Amino acid sequence: MVLPLLPFYATRLGGDAIAVGLMVSAFAVAQLATAPLWGRLSDRVGRRPTILGGLLVSVLAHLLFALACSEQAAAVLAPRGLLGILFLSRLVQGMGSGTTGVVQAYVSDSVPPTERAGALGWLTAATSAGVMLGPLVGSLAAARGPAVPGLVAAGLCLVNAAFGFRFLGEPPRPAAPAMAPAVRPVWRMMATVVAHPRRAASALILVYAGGMMAYMAMNAVLALFLQARFGITEQTIGYVYTYLGAISLVMRGLVLGPAVARWSEVRVLRLGLTTLGLGFALLPFVPGLGLLAVVVILIPIGTALLFPVTTSLVSRVAGAGEVGQTLGVQQAFGGIARMVGPMWGGAAFQHLSPGAPFWLSAALAAALLFYAVRFARLAPEPDSP
Repeated sequence: MVLPLLPFYATRLGGDAIAVGLMVSAFAVAQLATAPLWGRLSDRVGRRPTILGGLLVSVLAHLLFALACSEQAAAVLAPRGLLGILFLSRLVQGMGSGTTGVVQAYVSDSVPPTERAGALGWLTAATSAGVMLGPLVGSLAAARGPAVPGLVAAGLCLVNAAFGFRFLGEPPRPAAPAMAPAVRPVWRMMATVVAHPRRAASALILVYAGGMMAYMAMNAVLALFLQARFGITEQTIGYVYTYLGAISLVMRGLVLGPAVARWSEVRVLRLGLTTLGLGFALLPFVPGLGLLAVVVILIPIGTALLFPVTTSLVSRVAGAGEVGQTLGVQQAFGGIARMVGPMWGGAAFQHLSPGAPFWLSAALAAALLFYAVRFARLAPEPDSP
């Protein structure tokens, strides 16, 4: 809800594209650092109180966001101090969002194993709906005042926490297996990915991380680019993100499944990289809003094709008994990409040109496509024995 507004507020307080990139990265840093802590806490005290705790942390984060943007605070604090509060709000928000894995665990604990895929699919759909509607609500709130989006977001989190306190029960905990499989340290598995990039799982994880880095570099500066090129403001940026979210929701809900059934996951992965790269490369050349509406849809189409099938392929090529660990390694690489991408995207925007992050992201997507074609047999096709 507030992320699309962040570049406008940060630059208004004297920040530049580098500062925006650092703020976007700060969220990913805090989320990656706190996710294991939230997970351990949920194993110790329960899923329900941990989820509620994360929501309350998010309330605090959005209140800090509102404070940084308020006229009352501007009368007391210098812009540099307000910029620091805005940065702090992103760190705190990342801490609150570290409970994402706990929410997934809650869903997994609440349904039989045979129904988990469908239940997690509904969770993804709900998240996509929030991503689609949140920016629109944020822009509408921004029209009422710069601090209003933060206050509305804090209020929604507080209502969500109150609803959870009243209606959310603690799910039954599955019994621990008598002989738990050996767990390799994540850092060691990550080192294996880097040391053996030609292995199927390693190649897929690197493609996932590279694609995520390219996307996050673009996304961190998209609002600044649209402002500079087309005069988009905080009151109108929400419509752009809602449009992108709607395309992504349609792609994931209606198009992805039939596409995989027809062309296989490996081919869909390549198609996703191609579409994403074209979107990155063409966007800086768009002369008007009409053509922008056509070209920009290549990006949500590409992400909807690339990331889900890459995750599916990773789960298929992972070793026996190591699916969860391997997917955890993929998410760790993805977290690093979410940290690094916005930083170099902001630096390229600030020191090279507004189009530079898009062209660099396109070049990275092209390199990943070459890598994916070179190691084409990343996994057996669905019709293989």
